Amino acid sequence: MEVCYQLPVLPLDRPVPKHVLSRRGAISFSSSSSLFGGPAPRQLSKRRGAISYDSEDQTALYIRMLGTYGDVRVRSQVGFEPERRGSHPYLYVDFRTLHSRPEAARPVSARNVRRLLSFQRYLHSSRFFHGIPANNPLGYILDDDFTGQAKLMLQKVGNWNFDIFLFDRLTNGNSLVNLTFHLFNTYGLIELFQLDMVKLRRFLVMIQEDYHCQNPYHNAVHAADVTQAMYCYLQEPKLAETLTSCDLLLGLLAAATHDLDHPGVNQPFLIKTDHYLAALYKNSSVLENHHWKSAVGLLRESDLLSHLPTEDRLNMEERLGSLILATDISRQNDYLSEFRTHLDKGDLCLTNGGHRHFILQMALKCADICNPCRPWKLSKQWSEKVTEEFFHQGDIERKHNLEVTPLCDRQSNSVANIQIGFMAYVVEPLFVEWSRFSDTRLSQTMMSHLSLNKQGWNEGRDKQEASSSRASEEQRTPATKDSNSKVLPQGSKGS
Repeated sequence: MEVCYQLPVLPLDRPVPKHVLSRRGAISFSSSSSLFGGPAPRQLSKRRGAISYDSEDQTALYIRMLGTYGDVRVRSQVGFEPERRGSHPYLYVDFRTLHSRPEAARPVSARNVRRLLSFQRYLHSSRFFHGIPANNPLGYILDDDFTGQAKLMLQKVGNWNFDIFLFDRLTNGNSLVNLTFHLFNTYGLIELFQLDMVKLRRFLVMIQEDYHCQNPYHNAVHAADVTQAMYCYLQEPKLAETLTSCDLLLGLLAAATHDLDHPGVNQPFLIKTDHYLAALYKNSSVLENHHWKSAVGLLRESDLLSHLPTEDRLNMEERLGSLILATDISRQNDYLSEFRTHLDKGDLCLTNGGHRHFILQMALKCADICNPCRPWKLSKQWSEKVTEEFFHQGDIERKHNLEVTPLCDRQSNSVANIQIGFMAYVVEPLFVEWSRFSDTRLSQTMMSHLSLNKQGWNEGRDKQEASSSRASEEQRTPATKDSNSKVLPQGSKGS
């Protein structure tokens, strides 16, 4: 891909250095971030960011955070359109993280340590170098008792009732790092692929930091939960007997990175606000493509797989992308139809590499939306979190006079209604077919929880409707009493 940099207004523009084209950055900023209390455009113009890329095969897209000081245009053989500045240029990443902080004197020169980071990691690093204390001063220090409890939980990591919220608290918010590292070690992947443990730990920390902790749902805890569910599926007899070590590695990596750098809004939101990611990926699997490219960027930045032959490494990156792209909910029916056809014909052969990869895709899809199949205590928490994120998007759309996405409208929706519809039309059809493929105790447990959770939300909706009906009756009753209690004039007859 040929990349053209057009920076006519910025006087200090220089060619992009080669070391920049070997690192990864993040979603770019807009000049109007001050609408949400973000840094001033002049400050933004000094920052840089990028989508992940490779300087060797020229698949690079360098995006400079220019504010109003320049323009970035992209030309390529595949026909990327120039970055569009729509009528809503301020709608870009995660609106909850944009808050101004007074800058203190810098104890360390930021020039010497500036790297291309995702927005999330840039925020953390800039706070550190500006002398701003972290939100949690304890950092990674844990009480021995908590560490011990976390280790005990990891002994039961294959239990479907695994409480990821409790585990996240016990690990001081590092559930994704600790869980994924443990699973790599459990499968012996560190030794099999000769992974450098320091690079692996650094890679996992970067993954965790690239999830936006301000997102109620699409955050590192969700990624850890999906990774734990994926491990449960990988343990199923049909998979455990046939999957290769490379399949296991990619399955865990895909689960951990499947929502990497998620902005907390959906694809239609990015499209209707003319976000540059929508233009970059031509309105097709926009978020999933970004998650994949972000994951590849971190793999290359950490050099985790740099010791592998180039052909093998590139093949693994492509397969990783194929897994992550399968989580696009808009393509659910395509995958489900193919899965159902295979099951009807009975032609799935897991000794075939293509069939194994397809089953990994279906397993990741199940892991991604398995919350309704968890015990009620866990499922209810996830339902409330995802609805909160939906409603937050709807609030932003309403505030800026955009068409409110029906699912995100808190004025016409409730948690119960959203979950009942999601279970009926998305979750249940998928897990019915998965149960046909893997008719095990785990599948029976998931379907049982799904049924109970549907019943719970239906009962909750009925109670809510009954309560609303009573409230309406109570509002009408006083008026009726007043009209019937009028004193008739003496000598008159009531009707």
